[in-house]
Amino acid sequence: MAKNFQELRAKMSTEARAASDVEHRRLIEEMSLLQLRKARELTQTKIAAELHMGQGDISKLERRTDMYVSTLAGYLQAVGAALEICAVFPDGRAVKITQFSE
Repeated sequence: MAKNFQELRAKMSTEARAASDVEHRRLIEEMSLLQLRKARELTQTKIAAELHMGQGDISKLERRTDMYVSTLAGYLQAVGAALEICAVFPDGRAVKITQFSE
């Protein structure tokens, strides 16, 4: 029998709940393109139409580990996002790179 998530969470220790919250935030803040598309409830066909590509091309793009910045920016625009590129230094300082802005 399935258990209610809230009931299970209530039984967790404070430390376990805190660890779960950290992992939840990480999962939301870090996604592959495929996960992002699914989270936005979009299909490859919808993205393909937006980018004037075939559905198979979107499937290949979502599996790539290397692509042009313009390709990534176009894909993100099709899912309703904007691409920002930042350089993050060891001291935590981040600098937004503007060279790729339109």
